Amino acid sequence: MRKQLCDALVSRAVAKDSKMVFLTGDLGFMALEPLQAAMGERFINAGVAEQNMISVAAALARQGLDTWAYSIAPFCYARPFEQIRNDISFHKLPVRLIGNGGGYGYGVMGPTHHAIEDYGVLLTLPNMMAFTPVFDEDIPEVVTRAGDSTLASYLRLGRGEAPKDYAIPSYAPWRQLVAGSGTPIVAVGPLAGTYIDAIAGLPEHVRPSLWALSELPLNQNPAPKALMAQIERNGTLCIAEEHVAQGSFASEFALHLMKHGVAARLTHLCAKSHHYARYGSQKYLRKASGLDAHSLLSILNLA
Repeated sequence: MRKQLCDALVSRAVAKDSKMVFLTGDLGFMALEPLQAAMGERFINAGVAEQNMISVAAALARQGLDTWAYSIAPFCYARPFEQIRNDISFHKLPVRLIGNGGGYGYGVMGPTHHAIEDYGVLLTLPNMMAFTPVFDEDIPEVVTRAGDSTLASYLRLGRGEAPKDYAIPSYAPWRQLVAGSGTPIVAVGPLAGTYIDAIAGLPEHVRPSLWALSELPLNQNPAPKALMAQIERNGTLCIAEEHVAQGSFASEFALHLMKHGVAARLTHLCAKSHHYARYGSQKYLRKASGLDAHSLLSILNLA
């Protein structure tokens, strides 16, 4: 999604009366050069000093500038968490944090580079929302929504994984990607794209209804009525997310169901661990966590 991000930010940067400033923690090489060329001195390499970068970003936002800060995901939210809390969140400053490689995106680099607790951690803070785009094509709209919001934002970038020749639906916080009469499934972010082919080929009466979620928390984007009706009708729900169980979207949604008196058996597929005996690609670690399409169908007795 980095190319699409760069293109969208270049368009924003060169717009009339743009007040945009972009900070990077010494990352983005071989991807963000067009943005650097378009922004000139408003493109700031803050170096390997993420805590300082976040405090500078907060100061720039305080001056009314359209401020974006970029790094790979764990260095964007984990290393400078205190500065995000104290300088951005508590002061209600609309800084846009961009974390590349959400989930197991940097899988082979081990647990220090996994971002599997990111939006759960950040959404404990006030005045914060998270974007988890599903497809590469979502990025321009996500940049616009995050940039126009009065809240601080965390953009969790991954890799769009739509099936070949799949018609990408227009962006929305909630989208139904596959229709069916079976157990509704909600998948957060790009993970949703990895399930489309496996689900679409099932008979309609058992085929799950697959929903993709791209914005958190729920109080900013409540669940669609159609999804809630499907949950009530089936009495079951499956949530899949490349995030640990603690602080997960599933935890928030389970509380949402209880508050609304909706009884449903919840199956939760999530990131099982930071540590594994062996490390591999994002695909490898998703499978190790039971987040791959085969594991999803197996746990729903559809394999």
